[in-house]
Amino acid sequence: MLEHFGIKDLIDVLLVAFLMYYAYRLVKISGTKPLFIGIASFLILWILISHVFQMTLLGTILDKFVSVGFFLLIILFQDEIRRFLMSLGPRKGWKFITRIIFPQDNNQKDISHITPIVFAAMNMAKEKVGALIVMQEEIQLGLYEQTGEIINADISTRLIENIFFTNSPLHDGAMIIVGKQIRAAGCILPVSQNPNIPKHLGLRHRAGLGISQETDAKVIIVSEERGQIAFAHQGKLNMNVSPEDLQELLTAD
Repeated sequence: MLEHFGIKDLIDVLLVAFLMYYAYRLVKISGTKPLFIGIASFLILWILISHVFQMTLLGTILDKFVSVGFFLLIILFQDEIRRFLMSLGPRKGWKFITRIIFPQDNNQKDISHITPIVFAAMNMAKEKVGALIVMQEEIQLGLYEQTGEIINADISTRLIENIFFTNSPLHDGAMIIVGKQIRAAGCILPVSQNPNIPKHLGLRHRAGLGISQETDAKVIIVSEERGQIAFAHQGKLNMNVSPEDLQELLTAD
């Protein structure tokens, strides 16, 4: 058997392993890890019964379940499948390959718009003003922009603080920043259903984590109760982030 194992077979195995690992990462972020493990265990059991031990009766019953399993997987993991398909196009790995084929000038990344955001987050944390700021990366956030008020204004510390001021009509929603502009404010974001989120965290943190699970956006959350800054990216939530660390997280690729 192994003498027929070639390069094509090796690539096939590696691709399947990569897809399985990526699927595991997605379900781990979304909190459906036990369900994924249960399905994987069922598949292993089906392979053993139907193909290894060749138990006819039990194998036939399990074959019926597997035949409709594809549609069940689409229903159970529809959010994860949509997130996977959304992430295929703008993955930074594709950009890396593009840069190798089409090299560009190694100009330094312009981060002048990051500093006003960091200062605003720092000031709001000191004053215990709640805030939720979403910075678009590769995946477009137009769908979420439409849920709020379109602003299209240049980034400034004072403007960010005024939008999240307690008496402002937009302070409860999220601000979406695209490039060097504040695109929209008062936006509604998807709330994370991850059961591992600490119970003391409120809706603002859950929404920030939720949009980081759905997209590749970088999210800043300022707690009005504790006056702390949190940072969410790729389904991970970092608590009590210092302004210096926030600057590094926002400028990192």
